[in-house]
Amino acid sequence: MDIQDVIREQVATNDVVLYMKGSPQFPQCGFSSTAVQILKACGVREVLAVNVLADAEIRQGIKEFSNWPTIPQLYIKGEFVGGSDIMREMYESGELQQMLKDAGVSDAA
Repeated sequence: MDIQDVIREQVATNDVVLYMKGSPQFPQCGFSSTAVQILKACGVREVLAVNVLADAEIRQGIKEFSNWPTIPQLYIKGEFVGGSDIMREMYESGELQQMLKDAGVSDAA
């Protein structure tokens, strides 16, 4: 299985996937930390967090998969949402909370 297949499977079989630097407990960049905090604020129950620093193939592969140059990257129900700036904008407008609620992955009202 090549790296694109691995990524495709991760995104397809998990409702919420966050490709990030570090882990939710120990984010290793400010943008990844912001992404984790936004998901927590939205009441997301379960996230597959993939540490791109642990695997150079994943780090490069996810950029090619999404055609998006930066990390973190958020996927909800197989759909690429964006990075931390887009997440912040969507959170501030309420759009992200609604998307997560519609996906059935959030406790947020």
